[in-house]
Formats: sequence, structure tokens, C-alpha cells
Amino acid sequence: MKKNVRVIAPGTVANMGCGFDVMGMALNGVGDIISVSVSEGDGLSIENRSSVELPSELDKNVITPAVRAMMKEFGEPRMVEVTVEHKISPGSGIGSSAASSAAAVYALNEALGCPFSAEKLVEFAMEGEKLISGGTPHADNVGPAILGGVVLMRGYEPLDIVRLPVPDNFFCSVVHPDIVVKTKDARAVLPTDITLRLAVKQWGNVAGLVAGLALKDVYLIGRAMVDSVVEPHRKQFIPGFDELRSKVLATGALSVNISGSGPSVFAVSPDMETATRAGEIMSRHFADMGIGSDLYVGTVSNQGCRVLNSSMSSR
Repeated sequence: MKKNVRVIAPGTVANMGCGFDVMGMALNGVGDIISVSVSEGDGLSIENRSSVELPSELDKNVITPAVRAMMKEFGEPRMVEVTVEHKISPGSGIGSSAASSAAAVYALNEALGCPFSAEKLVEFAMEGEKLISGGTPHADNVGPAILGGVVLMRGYEPLDIVRLPVPDNFFCSVVHPDIVVKTKDARAVLPTDITLRLAVKQWGNVAGLVAGLALKDVYLIGRAMVDSVVEPHRKQFIPGFDELRSKVLATGALSVNISGSGPSVFAVSPDMETATRAGEIMSRHFADMGIGSDLYVGTVSNQGCRVLNSSMSSR
């Protein structure tokens, strides 16, 4: 017999401004849909039925190291068949690779009878992130993709994840321009060392962001979402980023930042009206440059991966 599980994993925004590699949030209304089938045997296959082009070689797909790490710890051979049904566009800056690896390990865990905790699934999914980030495993996308909401990676050795409360008046606008920024390229421009002055400034903002979430104070959140370390180097990949930020903040948005490694840009607003207006301005900014874009406006998803349906079938 074969156990079949179909799962959706949300798109995510990593870093949240000042929280490079340690903070991220899940988005409503956008994500990957992946089916996993498990039966007797030993092996892994991945079939892409989505409209997005994915690597044809097994070892170049982010799902592969995540599933292999999980099956190694499971300790018993199984034939695992993965089908990608719907895919966030790679290079979008809203956690495309994370959604794939998160959905795959979540569905596989369900098919195996849930032997692993959600936190352990994050560790497995991080292996996929390691593949596309030049060997650096990080959980700021896969964490919220699996757990939902806003998450803080307190530490990586061992992995220590904290799920933070989300204010009701916390709205997000994300625009994905039709340009591609590879994660490896976006990491290559980052400094390996920073001054103590910059470090202290960044620590204060990260602490302010966590405090704002805990107090459900969106205005403190907005003041804290300032990145002095990463965005100054990555904004070169976003055409007219400084001008875009100024225009969006003028609408009443609380912050404007690069989502993950880019090229997506997101704004946080205290109400849906402002979020909608901010999104329109971001879209228009790129349109005026002859660059198409996709726009998402909504709330943070308090739910991460979830099962859409499951079934048993004959081989």
C-alpha cells in the first residue's frame, strides 16, 4: 500500500529588516503545494507538474537533501515519491526554496506517521536552504513556513526557535519585480565583519522588533525594522530602492525592507488601506521603470504547513 499526503506551505518573508538569518514571517495566500507518496522500497523521485521550471537533476533540487536527511534519521528504507504541483517562482524573495523543502518534509512526516516534531522538521528543511545558499543552513524562511506566524531563531547550535505573537493591526505588502536575485549572489556581497557601532545599532533594532511583537505595538515594530548591516549592500540589486522606500513611507507605511535576499520588497502597515496604497506605489515604481511585478497584500499567516488531503492507494 502507498500513503499519499498533499500539503501546502506558505511563502515567507525572511530577515524582517534587522533580523538577518534569525527572523521571518509566514504569508497568507501564497505558497507551494506538494504531494508525497510513501511505499515499501528504497529511493527518491521528484516530479515537477508546476508551471515553474525546476532543476531536472535530483541533487540540484532543494527537496532532495531535506528528504534524505529525514529518511536517514528515520532509519528505515522507504520509496518516497514527491510531486510539485504548484510552485512559488524561484528567486522571488518570498521563500521559494523554503516552501518546497518545508512542504516536502511536512508531508513526508505525515505519511510516515508523524515520528518527528515540528522543530525537527525545520532542521531537515534547513538542509535544502544549505544547498542554495552556498553551504549556509538558515531557518528564517523554513521556520515560519513550517510553524507559521513570526519566528525568532534564538540560536542554531542547537536550533532554538521561538514563535512570537502577531498584532492584529499588522499588515504586509509584498511586491515581486520581474528580476532575479540569486541567494548566492546576495550573500556574496555581504561583509564578513562589521564595526561595534553597527553591531550595537543592529542589536537595539532586533531587540525593539521582538519587544514590539511581544507588546503588539506595530509602531515600535516599524521603528525597529531598520537594517544597518545587510540592506546597504543588497539594495544595489533593487532598482531605485532608496526612492521606493521614501515614496512608500510617505503613505503612512511603518517600514520598507528587502524580503530575504530579494528582489521582493515588503512594507508593513497599521491597516489594510495603507497596506493597499503602499503596494500600489511599489508596483507603480517598477512599472515606471518598465519592470513588471506581482503584488501581495494581506496579513501574516498564523498557520504554517498544513495537510490539504491524504489517502491510501494500492501500489
